[in-house]
Amino acid sequence: MARHLWLRARYFLHMFQLSGYKFGDYSRWLKNNWHKRVITTEHVLFLVILFTLIAFLSDSLTNSASAIIVGIYGVFWFGPTDFYSEGGEKKPLVFTARMIRLMIPFGIIAVFIPLLGTQVAFQRTHLNADVQLLGFSWLLGDMLVPFFIYVGGGLTWPVEKMVHRYYKRQARKKLQKRPDLTVVAITGSYGKTSTKFMIRDLLQERYNVCATPSSYNTPMGICKVINNRLERQHQVLVLEMGARYPGNIKELCKIAPPDVAVVTNVGIAHLETFGSVGEIARTKSEIVQYLKPGGRAVLNGDDERVQAMSELRDDVTFTFTGLKQADVWANDIRYDENGTRFTLHQGENEIEITMALLGKHNVMNMLQAVGVARLFDMRLETIRIAARKVKPVEHRLELKKEGELFVIDDAFNSNPVGARNAVETLSQFDTGRKIIVTPGMIELGEREEQENKEFGKYMGEVGLDLYILVGKERTRPIADGLRESGAEPDSIHLCSSLHEANKIVRAQAKAGDVILYENDLPDTY
Repeated sequence: MARHLWLRARYFLHMFQLSGYKFGDYSRWLKNNWHKRVITTEHVLFLVILFTLIAFLSDSLTNSASAIIVGIYGVFWFGPTDFYSEGGEKKPLVFTARMIRLMIPFGIIAVFIPLLGTQVAFQRTHLNADVQLLGFSWLLGDMLVPFFIYVGGGLTWPVEKMVHRYYKRQARKKLQKRPDLTVVAITGSYGKTSTKFMIRDLLQERYNVCATPSSYNTPMGICKVINNRLERQHQVLVLEMGARYPGNIKELCKIAPPDVAVVTNVGIAHLETFGSVGEIARTKSEIVQYLKPGGRAVLNGDDERVQAMSELRDDVTFTFTGLKQADVWANDIRYDENGTRFTLHQGENEIEITMALLGKHNVMNMLQAVGVARLFDMRLETIRIAARKVKPVEHRLELKKEGELFVIDDAFNSNPVGARNAVETLSQFDTGRKIIVTPGMIELGEREEQENKEFGKYMGEVGLDLYILVGKERTRPIADGLRESGAEPDSIHLCSSLHEANKIVRAQAKAGDVILYENDLPDTY
């Protein structure tokens, strides 16, 4: 029981960390997994056994007999710990300073309170039930582990607030001492990370650039980069600003007020936490509102909500990008196994751009990166050379060669726009059959089921050769959409895990086939 309690404690600490240490997100996860992982069937049945022993058999059974009974059921129900055991996570638990601080009160509560309860019970009871009470005490601790996190998190919250204030103050002071530094900030529902790296790679042809790595787009992530990575020689700081709740962008801009703002788009990502697309747009627009006086902004002119942000300030210079005619625009887009080619236009100038990235949305991202580069007076020819060097972001429409197969790895995240673009990109290949492996999309609130069904319809209309859906219940709307679009029933495969999906791929894929992995759900799912 002690072993099971530790592994279970580690598991729920991991879920709390993946929930961003947010009590609201963690509570939603507990609600969605209540019977599966929180209060399980094993807990309930073991309670029944212990209650029966204590209430009806405590006087007739010796402690040895009770120990045998409790031991047999305990080993049977709590011996297997494969689900809670370490290993196999997509994003493992990281024992950060914050996690260690949380574990101190959490550990005290999770271990010592059950032991103290056992001691008190032994002292007060007149029943011959020491073993049963011992088992009950540890079972109670095991059951309540998910809720001890609330107590531990609540006790450490004042400390975390103080730590956050310290690092924010440190980052602001460092930036205030660098009036020569240009801060470029990117936000949007989709494409932030890819756009950030494109901007970094283009500007690096002429400038010394510091950019946040991967998806460092939270207050502490940005502060960590500013405090630890920003050096005196850096001329440009490129930041990705993410948001899950109203006011998040405002908070980030107060840490690092941008000189240049980039808004990629407004979509329905994190709709369940924002509540409405209008609130998402309002939050994203804060990056324009909090631009430094006389700042510059690069906006996606194809997105009406983003375009409308230009009305918020009259002291800001706006550059619009898109696939329609704009300040910086593109047409004649082509894909092949080497990447993407398109014609870039700015005013009367045009130039052929070749990049190793795939997808129409990556063309959009590159246009915004070009818009920023032009604000830094970079020549189009220099931009063309730099664009050829841009490498795909890992797990974001990343093209790989696996033996005689082509794999498009778009596993990092999925949204309605990106998912459709990925399928469209897959459809452009003519080397062999087209196969998709996907669990669908998440965090779309009330629209999640309908969006997944529409995604299924779109895939069926495009006409892929094989649809492998991961998660039989979760992907039901996708399968319904596929059937409504007229997809062949034999081409639709429902499976329970990515491992099972890969077995189907290995059994059916042939040389020259292209396999798209669209989304890979996080460990909380």
